[in-house]
Amino acid sequence: MATYFLKRIVSMVVTIILITIIAFSMMHTIPGGPFTRERPVPPEILRALEAKYNLDDPLPIQYLNYMKGLVTFDLGPSYSKVGTTVNELITSGFPSSAKIGLLATLLIVGLGVPIGVISALKQNSKLDYFVMIIATLGITVPNFVIGTAIIYFFSGKLGWLPGFGLNSPLAYIGPVIALSGYSLSFISRLTRSSMLEVLRQDYIRTARANGIKEFSVIARHAVKNGLIPVVTYIGPMIATILTGSFVVERVFAVPGLGRHFVESITNRDYTTIMGVTVFYAAFYMIMVLLVDIAYVIIDPRIKFGEDK
Repeated sequence: MATYFLKRIVSMVVTIILITIIAFSMMHTIPGGPFTRERPVPPEILRALEAKYNLDDPLPIQYLNYMKGLVTFDLGPSYSKVGTTVNELITSGFPSSAKIGLLATLLIVGLGVPIGVISALKQNSKLDYFVMIIATLGITVPNFVIGTAIIYFFSGKLGWLPGFGLNSPLAYIGPVIALSGYSLSFISRLTRSSMLEVLRQDYIRTARANGIKEFSVIARHAVKNGLIPVVTYIGPMIATILTGSFVVERVFAVPGLGRHFVESITNRDYTTIMGVTVFYAAFYMIMVLLVDIAYVIIDPRIKFGEDK
């Protein structure tokens, strides 16, 4: 087990390095810079700003300096928000994104898995067809369309929900529903298809033939084995949701991590782009590692370092 985790940590470090190289290279291929404005900055001021932030150094030196800070978890200053570090931006934005993401995850798992299981048990029934139609709509309709519809009807027309911000508990409803739409539908369909496959296995028929109660067959055997593909999807999904949906946060004016990332791209804020990218990548890989651990908990036959 120790060898397995060591290999995964080394793999994560190498992946982070490759991501930083790609992100750094792509940023500097875009015309302009962090101090490019519609009204041109006087050349002497521009040179002074570049010297202050070491942007006049050769690109390899700039990259090495950034990596030195990254090793000590110092993501550098924000170029667009004077006096603010990238660490502070992430610290201030991530909690809002995480709150919405956590609520969305609870909704997705708590509703999507039971719906998928029930739909599989009621295959080809009216309930099954209805669930699949709704799930298909949820996958095909973009989250910004769902968010805009919520704001238009429930905020604008009916006045039931706040249209922006997170100033009250009701304000979370819109972003959570918009953020959950695709994943909830996907989890429902994935759970249904996985359950149908498991229910056709010989050991399920054997359990039923031996007189085991149907509830025990479904709960102890079918659901447990049917959740493995679902867990595979849930891990990366949680990382994506908890770090913030850029579009949803923009639609509902949520002060989350997604907003900082969008603004950093618009302003060519190199350090913020790099910092949020690295933070997201690290969080994503940690969630994938937790998925591997969850495999062993769900199915003890699976061992670390062996083919699943």
